[in-house]
Amino acid sequence: MRSTPVTIVGGGLGGLTLARVLHINGIAATVYEAEDSPTARTQGGMLDIHEHNGQRALEAADLVDEFRSIILHGHEAMRILDRDGTVLFDEPDDGTGSRPEVHRGELRRILLESLPDHTVRWGHKVTGVRDHELTFANGATVTTDLLVGADGAWSRVRALLSDATPEYVGTSYIETYLHDSDTRHPTTAKAVGGGSMFALAPGKGIQAHRESNGTLHAYVQLTKPRDWFDDISPARVAKEFDGWAPELTALITEGEPPRVLRPITTLPLDHCWDRVPGVTLIGDAARLMPPSGEGANLAMFDGAELGRAIAEHGDDVEAALTQYEQALFPRSAETAAEGVDIFRIVCFDDDAPRRLLAMFA
Repeated sequence: MRSTPVTIVGGGLGGLTLARVLHINGIAATVYEAEDSPTARTQGGMLDIHEHNGQRALEAADLVDEFRSIILHGHEAMRILDRDGTVLFDEPDDGTGSRPEVHRGELRRILLESLPDHTVRWGHKVTGVRDHELTFANGATVTTDLLVGADGAWSRVRALLSDATPEYVGTSYIETYLHDSDTRHPTTAKAVGGGSMFALAPGKGIQAHRESNGTLHAYVQLTKPRDWFDDISPARVAKEFDGWAPELTALITEGEPPRVLRPITTLPLDHCWDRVPGVTLIGDAARLMPPSGEGANLAMFDGAELGRAIAEHGDDVEAALTQYEQALFPRSAETAAEGVDIFRIVCFDDDAPRRLLAMFA
């Protein structure tokens, strides 16, 4: 069968923002998502939405009021702790910050609710891409005039444009949760504070965010070969943090399911491609970089900018894609380079956490 004029592979924040901007400009789009439903899995943790990209994307999507309704006030607070629990830096959220925190799942929800019914086709996992034809695991096939890969790090659409593949950078994160922390884990809740917390040492660290209802979402980072993480049992991981304050290691030893391993992979900083008619990429499919707080913001901004270009150029798809990619490539390269610098400070610094302290100072 033939799809709507714009086919988007991937129902994450970037793909949904693109679909929303197209919708308010009167352009039909279909989003094909591998997950079976909006609630098929948890959608990750907290996101700080930046003025210069994420918030601009939400303005383009006409969702500012909905965005403001899901902000978790007070969660822009940040602390840096030494491994013995000593507080080295403590910045409260006084309400004047420019990067409000929201839960990724809630942000995805308001985007989904802003789209017409049946825009997102759930349970459509792409198994093959050839020219402008998609094949899905459920046996369906579609052809399209304009194909957008919003399908993340391991994008299948990317193969139409580039032979680049993600490479492991040598560090992985292990996610854990402490629920009802103020009651069940008060010392750890106090250590984390009201927003985000970093406790770092060379090659390792524990980060945590306070989510709603007293949930602490932790990210335990270790610089190890990929096969080291074949066993991420709490006892084995905690051994890497012998001597650390118990209120910090509790984020490992007392962590509740799900425990999720996230190997950090990247594409080349200068990843780009020659113009291929009717195909382009947004978000991690286009630019995969280490965690720096920019990934989700940039994915939404990519979606908004591509949607705006398509709306401006009408039937001239190639002019729209050219305009979009000419701005995308330098923006991606600059932000990816900045992201690598931040990631090195957090994960590889031989003097951790001193450079992180200096950056915030």
